[in-house]
Amino acid sequence: MSDSREEQLADPKLLEGSIPDILAIIESAKARGGLDSLELFIAKALPDSDKAEVTEAAEVALEVIESVPVFLARARQEADERGLTSVVYPLLRHAERYYVQPMDLIPEMTQGLPGLLDDSYLVIRIIQNMDKGPQPFLDWDLAHPSRFLQRLMGPAIVLRLDRIAEQAMEQVSTQLADLWELMAHHA
Repeated sequence: MSDSREEQLADPKLLEGSIPDILAIIESAKARGGLDSLELFIAKALPDSDKAEVTEAAEVALEVIESVPVFLARARQEADERGLTSVVYPLLRHAERYYVQPMDLIPEMTQGLPGLLDDSYLVIRIIQNMDKGPQPFLDWDLAHPSRFLQRLMGPAIVLRLDRIAEQAMEQVSTQLADLWELMAHHA
């Protein structure tokens, strides 16, 4: 691992553009079908729901989607405060890259807001995985939005997204092990 790789792990400048990009993606998805596309998706995902339940679920889904930039900003802030940027930033970059990809499991380019459900779920799962340490990373209960999105997307997509989140953790773990190995050789 080179010094440039070590710098990349903790460079906050590499994350600066992500939240504005994500906000723009959310606004673009809202412009392509808005809440109507989300309601159609939810009506298919939850066929036993009546119109009022579908409308309420769409509003909750939109609230979760619109909360993602807040989750990411708060995770960055916490990483900075705790001196954990070398661990947290690569995980956030992974989630953010998935969010800004034009094609993913549920593509927002063709689906509008429903296409951001999988992106939002992945961000939440990665942040939840960071909470599995000896001390919680963020003192937020993300179980409800996670379960809510799971219900809308179905088990096949959820399993794939959970695997992507696990792979991100494994990749960062390997990168950190490599970094520690490099640092040990310098000593």
